[in-house]
Order: sequence, then C-alpha cells, then structure tokens
Amino acid sequence: MSTTVIEATGLVEAAWNVLLALAARRRAATAAAGGAGPGGADTGMPGAAGTSGGSGASGASGASGAASATGPEEPFRALRADADGRAVPAASAAEAWVARDASGAWRRAPGAPAATADTLDLYLPICAPPPRTGLPLTVAHLGQSLDGFIATGTGDSYYVTGPSNVRHMHRLRALCDAVIVGAGTVERDDPQLTTRHVPGACGTRGVLDPRRRLDAHRRVFSDGAAETLLVVGADGPAPAAGARFGQAEVVAVPAPQGTLDLRALLTLLRARGLAAVLVEGGGVTVSRFLEAGLVDRLHVAIAPLITGAGRPGLALPARERIADCLRPAYRVFRMGEDVLYDCALQETHAGDAPLDGDVVSVL
Repeated sequence: MSTTVIEATGLVEAAWNVLLALAARRRAATAAAGGAGPGGADTGMPGAAGTSGGSGASGASGASGAASATGPEEPFRALRADADGRAVPAASAAEAWVARDASGAWRRAPGAPAATADTLDLYLPICAPPPRTGLPLTVAHLGQSLDGFIATGTGDSYYVTGPSNVRHMHRLRALCDAVIVGAGTVERDDPQLTTRHVPGACGTRGVLDPRRRLDAHRRVFSDGAAETLLVVGADGPAPAAGARFGQAEVVAVPAPQGTLDLRALLTLLRARGLAAVLVEGGGVTVSRFLEAGLVDRLHVAIAPLITGAGRPGLALPARERIADCLRPAYRVFRMGEDVLYDCALQETHAGDAPLDGDVVSVL
C-alpha cells in the first residue's frame, strides 16, 4: 500500500469511505433479513453505499470497493483503505483499519493510521447493527449554547455551532438510513436534510406533523432530493394508500392525545428496511425520543456561545433526586470551537456512580 498516495487522497477521507462501506453492509444485511429482522442481524453482505430512494453525493464509490472485492455473498470481517482511498477487505489483521471484535461490533484496528483514529472512533458506533429487536439504531443530535439553548427567543439558530459540527451533522445523515425532524423545525428553518457537505447518499427524510400544520411548499416536500415521509397521526383522517403531500409519501402512526407513538414510528421505519435513524431536531422532538427511552446514542455539541433566554435544547420532566437522573457513559470530542458529547444512552449509571472508559479526542 502506498502511504504517499493515501496521504495525497486524504487519510480522513479514506477513513470516511471505510465508514460508508460499513453503513452499506448494515443496510444490505437489513434488506437480506427482510427489514425488521432481529437486532444485530448481519448476513455479512456488503452493499451499495446509497440508501434506497436517495440521491447520493460523490462518496458512494469510495465504499463500493469492499463490495466489488468480495462479491455479493462473501462476508468480510476487516476493512482498510487502498492506495486510492477506497474501502477494501483487509488481507490480514495487521493491515486492517477496522475489524469485528468478539461481540461482533466494529472497532478501530491497530493497522489504522493515527490520523484516522478520531474519525473512526467517533463514527464506528453509528455503523453498528440495530441493538434492539424490531427497532432501528436511533441517534439524536443537538447543537446548543453554553447556557443550553438551540436558538434565540426569536428562533434564530444560524448557526449556534460552527462549521465542523455542521459537517458532523451531515456525516450522521450519510451514515444513517433516515433523518427525522419535527414540524416546528421545518416551519422555522425550512431545512433540506441532505448530505450536500459530505460524500454519501441522502437517506429517507421524515417529518413529524401529527396535526398536519405544514404546507407542501417546504423544501423537503418539493425538492425531490430524497425519499420523504410525512408522518401524521392515525387519529385523523386516514391517508389513502399511496397518498402524497407534495413529493412526500404520507404515513400514519398512532397518536394518542395528539402525540405520536414514537415506538410505533420506529417500528414502522425498521419494517421499511431503515436500520439506523437520526433524530435531528428540534429540542422538543429529541426530548420526546429521549424521555421514551428510544435513543441509543445522543450527540450534544456545545458551542462557546451564551444566548440568554431562548429555545431550550433538552427539556425533560423534572426529577426529584440526582439519583433518578440519567447519567450516561460518554466520550468527549473537540470539534472546531465546539465540544461534542457522545453519550451512550443504553449504558447509564445511577446517581454518583463513576463513569468508566471516558475518552477525550480531538477531531
């Protein structure tokens, strides 16, 4: 392997292609299992880098080397990047950048160049198989100020966090099969929810609008950039089969008291073959997923910014005692001027219990 050529291509870009290949592998495994297979199911089948219905950016080919090198049925347990920065199976453990451990999880391998360590360490958990039967891996992300707000009181949020975290958010979109936002985020920000800042395909976009308050002129419903779902409450008029809202498909989930049943929503998405879901905002939507116990990993980027009163990030029901509060295992990454907390919500500690395995990295 020519290190000089890889450095010219960019080691971080090469590591990103390896991560895209792992996400593609999970996507193919989910499809082979019929969508809602058991948590952690993995057939070992590599697949295309794009998600179904997506209109990917230029990085899909970087992940395709692993598929073409092994053939459609041959599993691989270790990957590296070749001299052109493409993801390919590793011939030996010594040259592997990522490899399966005894539990089946992907880990950074000793052969990974030092310059790739932070990128691989941050994103490998996002490439994991779904941990719970019938549900996708669910990742939530918020960018907030030092005093805990995601926008000013008038709703201005461009941008609370810096460009490194914006790029991080696009990377999460590229690794996940779907990105979800609430109607309030679409109403205020009119986001595109694409991967335009990084290589990788756009996944399915989901907009939660139980009361159907949005109009069809919003960009997610009209730009055709990716498959889009408008999620409405099943307590209202049932959408006809194949119903569209702009260019979005309309789907209904139970909504007792006007609030969407989020577990039912995730079950529906997994049944559609979506193995990893990013909940991107806003604060109310992320908080509801968190309170329902449905978030596997929570990314909170904290910017060196004080807004005063504004739109809060996380807002959960009050606990009376510290011992009753969530205290997840976490890692810390420096991301430009921002600090990112990567929290593993399924690895929580009670009260003042010590946290093991904290990692501080610079990205």
